[in-house]
Amino acid sequence: MSRIGKKPIEIPKGVEIKIEGHKITVKGPKGSISREVRNGIKLSQKDGKVLVERSGETKEVRALHGLYRALIANMVSGVTDGFTRNLEIIGVGYKAAKQGKNLVLNVGYSHPVEIAPPEGIDIQVDGQTKIKVLGIDKEMVGQVASNIREVRPPEPYKGKGIRYFGEVVRKKAGKVAKVGAAAA
Repeated sequence: MSRIGKKPIEIPKGVEIKIEGHKITVKGPKGSISREVRNGIKLSQKDGKVLVERSGETKEVRALHGLYRALIANMVSGVTDGFTRNLEIIGVGYKAAKQGKNLVLNVGYSHPVEIAPPEGIDIQVDGQTKIKVLGIDKEMVGQVASNIREVRPPEPYKGKGIRYFGEVVRKKAGKVAKVGAAAA
């Protein structure tokens, strides 16, 4: 039995959960999220807790048991607190700015790169080198942050580029000229 899957999910005050067949909807102070649950996984609500159970013992259903428990726990956490992913820009002349809802990045290309956030995602810029991606869907926040990082990932020689806050980029040694090479 999945150790994660068998833990009940506590429902905090102010959060409403509605289970209709294979669809679960979580509403809270920050918004609402819905998700379809695959066959083989049963959801039930008892005593202010959500229980995730499996109906069979196939390998696929056993694998999905813990996954859906974690996804539903993230939904509950997202509508109460929300999720944040921080990025930082490193490099001379590299900067970010907000233009309406869009994020405009000047990161060494001949043109600025404009990124429009999807519905439910907010992007904030602190100064010119710090970017915050905020939202209630953990999966979408991570994907948008990954898409921003993908515009100019950190390169291994000088470390210039967009990286997650606190990400360590291992630097490579550059080419070294041979010393004492005699011309024959």
